[in-house]
Amino acid sequence: MKESIFNIQSEEDFTNVALEVFKYQFKNNKVYRSFCDLLYVHPSDVKTIEEIPFLPIQFFKTKKVLSSLDKVEEIFTSSGTTGSITSKHFVTDINLYKESYLKGFLHFYGNIEGYVVLALLPNYIERKGSSLVFMVDDLIIKSKNIESGFYLNNLEELAKKLIELNQKGQKVLLIGVSFALLDLIEQQQFNLKNTIIMETGGMKGRRKELVREELHNTLKKGFGVDEIHSEYGMTELLSQGYSKGNGVFNCPPWMKILTRDTEDALTIQAKGKNGGINVIDLANYNSCSFIATQDLGKVYKNQTFEIIGRFDSSDIRGCNLMVL
Repeated sequence: MKESIFNIQSEEDFTNVALEVFKYQFKNNKVYRSFCDLLYVHPSDVKTIEEIPFLPIQFFKTKKVLSSLDKVEEIFTSSGTTGSITSKHFVTDINLYKESYLKGFLHFYGNIEGYVVLALLPNYIERKGSSLVFMVDDLIIKSKNIESGFYLNNLEELAKKLIELNQKGQKVLLIGVSFALLDLIEQQQFNLKNTIIMETGGMKGRRKELVREELHNTLKKGFGVDEIHSEYGMTELLSQGYSKGNGVFNCPPWMKILTRDTEDALTIQAKGKNGGINVIDLANYNSCSFIATQDLGKVYKNQTFEIIGRFDSSDIRGCNLMVL
């Protein structure tokens, strides 16, 4: 079954693999099984992906969400304010994650060896257990280019590197957290011709939060580019969605976004309505592939999606149905 995840070619393939993964996780994941039992949902009753229960993401903060008895190879943790409980994603097969992000990047952007990868992720690098740093570090290595690398707070050096690579006509991926990208363009204005600017979100308390349109317009102007790309991922997932502009995301073939009714967490909505984001990530084979996130968004008929905000804790209804 694991082998079929990255060979999905059609909607029918996706549905068939998702239903098999659901059966596997129902049988092997104690936390998820308890949640399904509480809802009186059994695999024999489930015929469509919309009928699969989505585990509230908060369970990654309090439980070991695992569908495998294999040894844990990595533990990815979310960032959190001091004293807050962080999510932990126990990964028993790190190669599943590597295959997911490498095939995902290839699907959307082509071979990583064609790029110089520059990473401006100060707040992530400063803590252990970031799945984003793990991915970007590996992309830097896989680019096989000595110019690729991380930049912590050395913005002047990064600015020089970007100008130099631009003059050479080199394809560049600059992936950075929003506040650090804004810091960079305050120091230096650019006119980049072959560089993809990809923001991973987050002011992390360093700057005033901006709406996406304002942030992207500022970054477009500062870097001299037509579009700002974005990455949609989280600690609890092993796959990413990507946007090549306007905040409209696409998923790789083994990932799908649905939205749930904000008043009734168990009801999946029709496309085009704002709702809570539910993610199917089949690369999460050894944990849980069916997750109800705290993001709000909208899915379009062509399967693209937008993120429009987050629930605050008082808005989450029907998700915390139990304390295991």
